Amino acid sequence: MKITDMIAKELLDMLEQDGGQIQIKRNELANQLGCVPSQINYVITSRFTEEQGYRVESRRGGGGYIRIIKLHYGGHETLFHLINTIGESIDLASCRSILQNLHYDKILSTQQCRLMMAVLADQNFKGLPETTKGRLRANLFRAMLAAVAQNDG
Repeated sequence: MKITDMIAKELLDMLEQDGGQIQIKRNELANQLGCVPSQINYVITSRFTEEQGYRVESRRGGGGYIRIIKLHYGGHETLFHLINTIGESIDLASCRSILQNLHYDKILSTQQCRLMMAVLADQNFKGLPETTKGRLRANLFRAMLAAVAQNDG
């Protein structure tokens, strides 16, 4: 398991155990997991975004902390929130992270996530400029999320 996956899993487990809100000290968690604090930052900024259903607050300094709060929407609301917050362009790693969270929250099934990842995969956009890939991927992702939301609604 990659260190970033291990950090994300630890944070998700902590969130689940503590009712959807945790407050951590970056250095302490890094020592506990045997990584460097910048890896904790990377995971938080890439996997715990508002688009993925989290609010992150931080306070710097000696007594500083990072607070992660799981935003609670219904499945339908979560999908429409994502549709409205996905930008004009999105990369594959962001799609994967969003899908992992939707699966973890039992909003999407394993089969739905696999199907979406197959559609959004880089090989489907071979030969296209990077900017076009990101825009096309965002449009497809929004369309698939809307289809699921309409089907569930």
